Amino acid sequence: MIHGDFANDVDFAGHHIPRLGMGTMALSIEGRPDRDTAIETIHAALDAGVRYLDTAWSYYLPSAPGADGTGVEGDFGYGEMLVRDALASWDGPREEVLVATKTGYRRTIDVDGPVDDAADAAAGKSDRQRLQAAGSRYGWMADSRPETMIRDAKESARHLGVDALDLLYSHGPDPAVPYEEQIGALRTLLDEGVIRYAGVSRVDNAQIDVARAMLGDRLIAVQNQFSPSHPDPDGTMAHCAELGLDFVCWSPLGGFLDPFDRRAYDPFRRVAAARGVSYQRVVLAWELTRYDRLFTIPSARNPHEIRDSFAAVDLRLTDEELALLG
Repeated sequence: MIHGDFANDVDFAGHHIPRLGMGTMALSIEGRPDRDTAIETIHAALDAGVRYLDTAWSYYLPSAPGADGTGVEGDFGYGEMLVRDALASWDGPREEVLVATKTGYRRTIDVDGPVDDAADAAAGKSDRQRLQAAGSRYGWMADSRPETMIRDAKESARHLGVDALDLLYSHGPDPAVPYEEQIGALRTLLDEGVIRYAGVSRVDNAQIDVARAMLGDRLIAVQNQFSPSHPDPDGTMAHCAELGLDFVCWSPLGGFLDPFDRRAYDPFRRVAAARGVSYQRVVLAWELTRYDRLFTIPSARNPHEIRDSFAAVDLRLTDEELALLG
């Protein structure tokens, strides 16, 4: 699976595009820049050569701590509409750009600490509200009931201003919904022409197999976490290679708001110092060598960050550097 040399551009979801795209979560949730800066950042990405933008129905501001609901009123759809407006105001070839989005999650937040199961049960909260990692200051609430996924996907198409979504991922398993029912919702959306291709996210190998069995070759991608600090412990990338599926890694630089093991990046810093480039660029270049159908989608909050990230497509690591990086 590891390649010292690789193709920058590959065919994916009906587009021939670079394997380094851009995630837009950092432009859409808490800590986001102002809207003009966000659009400028997306334009900088597109001008640099990015042709894959990744967003989600649930990219919006969460409810305040202790408040009811799963988001700030008036902010729903923010991430998708930001992508729509950035593309509409960009003077480049819109038809070359693949836009992927996700369905099945809401936002939730608990800045006071990890989820308290007993308190949640007493308050009548469901297991859907327990998707925060230990120590996390932000999180997600699953709602992957088929009717919700289908409704949200149709809203996503309206947010993005398209007749059909290029690529839609199931955002992640919902502990309250059988996984086959979630994949059934994707199948309905494919059959109805709401989406052109389907993907799944936050999944293990057994769930990938369920999705593949139900969707066939209309399932084209798995989006899972992968980085030096989260090296795919379940081997889902290797499983994607066996099945011929694309693997899209989220949080490729460790994470946006959650803590991660920064020591895992020390070898990358050493290579970066010798090269005179950022360690983030070295990380992304290394990820592209892991699998020739891997896409990496770093977030950015300003034009400089995404320009630096996209330069990774031209950074070729030597065999000695790859051996050091592992």
